[in-house]
Amino acid sequence: MNIRRKPHWLQKKVTPTDHSEMDRLLRRLELNTVCREASCPNISECFRQKQATFLIMGRDCTRSCSFCNVSANRPAPLDPNEPFRVAEAVMSLELQHVVITSPTRDDLPDGGAGHFVATVDAIRKVSPKSAIELLVPDFQGSRESLTKVMASRPDILGHNIETVPRLYSIRAGADYQRSLQLLERAREIEPSIPAKSGIMLGLGETREEVLSTLEDIHRTECRYISIGQYLAPSRSHQSVAEYIDPAEFERYRIEALAIGFAHVESAPYVRSSYHADRYSL
Repeated sequence: MNIRRKPHWLQKKVTPTDHSEMDRLLRRLELNTVCREASCPNISECFRQKQATFLIMGRDCTRSCSFCNVSANRPAPLDPNEPFRVAEAVMSLELQHVVITSPTRDDLPDGGAGHFVATVDAIRKVSPKSAIELLVPDFQGSRESLTKVMASRPDILGHNIETVPRLYSIRAGADYQRSLQLLERAREIEPSIPAKSGIMLGLGETREEVLSTLEDIHRTECRYISIGQYLAPSRSHQSVAEYIDPAEFERYRIEALAIGFAHVESAPYVRSSYHADRYSL
């Protein structure tokens, strides 16, 4: 297959005019979304439905993963008012399920754990019925930072494994075992909070590697998994090795359920926060 041309099942259209209301709100509140920063192909669909994954702690990451479109620059200091603006957006949009993530902030002593907590607290005060899902970085393996986040009692704690161990060079500064350990520790610290992870396909992994990775993730007692197609944000990013057929994604969904995951989203356009509200059903 010529990987330079996307197959017909990857021809989703982005129509900015369909989500102008969401854009205006985000500009007014000076908020970032991973939808825009990561060039997510689902942005029009999600914005039309008033769904967004908020990107707190700025738009710059201290790592430079070759697959990611988030900028790898020196981050700005934290904005102490940002949690309150996120809470205002959640209240204005009447979100029943909100996803909060961040770039990796290795420059901060706690990796940004305290800012996650402040954001959860701010949302709880104005929208106590909203389910809050946190998609966190690895905090450089800090149990203290993870414990701080878990104490805020999000409804779901997410951390993406992203790919199989052999291909971990695309995750600059990350470590496969450290990410698995974070999921395992999250369950140890607070077993009542379900853990969630996600992987991308199409980077050159084999079927055996994918199934082995899914088994590794499940052994941490992670309940939820997302499986989607990797799409290169630009020619300068990690190239796509293969476009996976939708039927193959369905086979992986069935196999992941057989491994023991409670809920699986697996399709070409699936991302970790896509249809996030379905996981808690």
